[in-house]
Amino acid sequence: MKILLLGKNGQVGWELQRSLAPLGQVLALDSKSLDYCGDLSDLQGLAATVRRFAPDVIVNAAAYTAVDKAESEPDQALRVNAEAPAVLAAEALKLNALLVHYSTDYVFAGDGETPWQESDPVGPLSVYGSTKLAGERAIQSSGCSHLIFRTSWVYAARGNNFAKTMLRLARERDSLNVIDDQFGTPTGADLLADVTAHAIRATRQQPHLSGVYHLAPAGETTWYRYARFVLEQAHAAGVQLQVSPASVGAIATAAYPTPAKRPANSRLNTQKLQSAFSLHLPEWQDGVARMLIETLEK
Repeated sequence: MKILLLGKNGQVGWELQRSLAPLGQVLALDSKSLDYCGDLSDLQGLAATVRRFAPDVIVNAAAYTAVDKAESEPDQALRVNAEAPAVLAAEALKLNALLVHYSTDYVFAGDGETPWQESDPVGPLSVYGSTKLAGERAIQSSGCSHLIFRTSWVYAARGNNFAKTMLRLARERDSLNVIDDQFGTPTGADLLADVTAHAIRATRQQPHLSGVYHLAPAGETTWYRYARFVLEQAHAAGVQLQVSPASVGAIATAAYPTPAKRPANSRLNTQKLQSAFSLHLPEWQDGVARMLIETLEK
């Protein structure tokens, strides 16, 4: 099996290099790759790369993810998040290849308290969410075999993430306030990569599994509770903090305005994924605790 991986140095792309390796030959690219084009803003170069390598599977782990910046750069966000996936889908269809793509809870309006199902109405609140939805629709309308994984609150031991930011701030500041009215589930890049590899193998054997799936660990939390958990784990590991876990303040979204509006309800119902691929999804705390062990040991 030949696999083309785009976005190899992102949080998910880095883990995918590991998880995809046992499946076949992996050509892993990023925007700076030289021999092949891995730049999603170069649509012609991207198409030429797919034609030249002729993969059996295309895994697109690259995206425009600067949520607030997208409000002032809508054309660039649209090019990377929608036009590039459309090109990949068109080329995948010609090759009869499977296209794997990652999307987001931001395609939903974020109202209510019920976890979103794949069939629920969408209603993005931001440019980022709108462009990610456009990418989904381009892939679905192309007719190519595809797996679209909507996920939320992605983190990894590699690179920056919310947990590392909370640890840094708790070391530097005397007080810390965190939003407590946005609900979701922290999702490890390692879990995304492992499930992806499993799903690729299954879908190659059973093409009817093609479709949109929600992928996140079990459970839910808020950014405030997430921060408390991180600091509690760090405190237990002997990390010196200026802000104790118990003294973290809970604030409303309105107290921390941003250019892009965030969904209040980012909960995702993962029953379709678990049923289709016979998977068990661990509690979110398990992955975060493991990531913190790796981070705190450095």
